[in-house]
Amino acid sequence: MTTRQLLSAASLAVLSSAPAFADEYDLDPAHSTAQFSVRHMMVSTVRGQFDRVTGTAHLDEKDLTHSKVEVSIDAKSINTREPKRDDHLRSPDFFDAAKFPALTFSSTKVEKAEGGKFKVTGDLTIRGIKKSVTLLADITAPVKNPWGGQVRGVTATGKLNRKDWGLTWNKALEAGGVLVGDEVQLVIDAELNPKKPAASVN
Repeated sequence: MTTRQLLSAASLAVLSSAPAFADEYDLDPAHSTAQFSVRHMMVSTVRGQFDRVTGTAHLDEKDLTHSKVEVSIDAKSINTREPKRDDHLRSPDFFDAAKFPALTFSSTKVEKAEGGKFKVTGDLTIRGIKKSVTLLADITAPVKNPWGGQVRGVTATGKLNRKDWGLTWNKALEAGGVLVGDEVQLVIDAELNPKKPAASVN
């Protein structure tokens, strides 16, 4: 083997053994939810969630601030454990799920925050209205699942004013105040599974 061939072989070995600093993940719909809470009649808090959440994440392991996430939430999957209320929330008074079937979030910036967390800013689209929001995210270290894949978890929290996205329906109360609060607390819990490579076509 010539010197050039030895150098080429050595370079190939180094490249093949070098760690990948960017990984592609899919959100696992079976272990991901978008939860919310809002004040009801000014005295209690109603909590619910969207049961169907999908998306992708590009994590730059060398510098997580260079990462990117895309999330899609099925509007029809809203679940507050009260069927009549859920039907109302799907109606044009609120999410108008028949016309706008998905709520989406697309990150535009990731910054380091205190306590090892990250501020994730992105475009949240609801009812066709796109607004920028910032969520505080906690990203776990990789954990090997029973099938040998590296899995990560993400919890992102934030709050928003529902009126900014056209969710303005309300009823005034006789004693003062309104039926539904404007501020919504949001929590997204997601499990990230390594994206499967596309099947090769021969």
